[in-house]
Amino acid sequence: MTRQNRSMITEFVLLGFSNLGDLQVLLFFIFLLVYLTTLMANATIMTVIRLDRTLHTPMYFFLFVLSCSETCYTLVIVPKMLTNLLSTTQTISFSGCAAQLYFFVGLACTNCFLIAVMGYDRYVAICNPLNYTLVVSRATCVQLVLASSCCGFLISVVVNVLVFTVPFCASNQINHFFCDISPVIKLGCTDTNLKEMVIFFLSILVLLVPFVLIFISYVFIVSTILKIASAEGQRKAFATCASHLTVVIVHYGCASFIYLRPTSLYSSDKDRLVAVTYTVITPLLNPLVYTLRNKEVKTALSKVLSRYSSAKTV
Repeated sequence: MTRQNRSMITEFVLLGFSNLGDLQVLLFFIFLLVYLTTLMANATIMTVIRLDRTLHTPMYFFLFVLSCSETCYTLVIVPKMLTNLLSTTQTISFSGCAAQLYFFVGLACTNCFLIAVMGYDRYVAICNPLNYTLVVSRATCVQLVLASSCCGFLISVVVNVLVFTVPFCASNQINHFFCDISPVIKLGCTDTNLKEMVIFFLSILVLLVPFVLIFISYVFIVSTILKIASAEGQRKAFATCASHLTVVIVHYGCASFIYLRPTSLYSSDKDRLVAVTYTVITPLLNPLVYTLRNKEVKTALSKVLSRYSSAKTV
């Protein structure tokens, strides 16, 4: 019965921003500008970290991986959204929708775990500085990144199976600008309460558990910083954590608003606005925050630019 119903739908219609009419053209240019800026900003971060030896540390290794992951994350969502804003046929195939959801969830979960790993890195650097290079070694960094990716995409497999084994025998219109969990599973014509409970539990695992661990690590970090005798030392220690804390609040805040609640509370207009924040704005915010608020990155960027301009002059 499930196979029959599923085979009835070969494609979905992404309603997206179709209710905005001619404003879609304006949105296209705004989102295109933000998207190109995001790609350029993340590429800049990765290039600077790669070229400047002073940034070859665990903290910036994790930032490099996060920037790479954020770039892939936007590639999954934004190009299709931009195409649909100018298209009269805003469709996506069944397999295309499944692939989009798989990579979106996999990369989103990976980013959540990476941000938690970066919190652990800050904890060790400030609370246990003498053993920092031993605890957060190069091998440990690679293992933590691989573990984050494997866990993220394993969770994504489970979510995809739960969502796309639902029989879709009613509408094929997704009230969103991409294939997200709640808008797709709402199209099912059977009881999905059990599946939604499993997805909700996974959301707690991905969002709430890492956030609690980050919160606990920052309790120890703040306690350690307050014990530093000099005001300058305290300022430097707080400065190294400020960028990470900003990313944590924005990233986990937006995602928690969407995924840590029942599907019955889904509000298409409000949730689309929040979804724009974590799919379009947040990937731009990360490199900007780490560039504008981080003295080491700004110094390294200046060095790379001056080296490049000197090479051109010669």
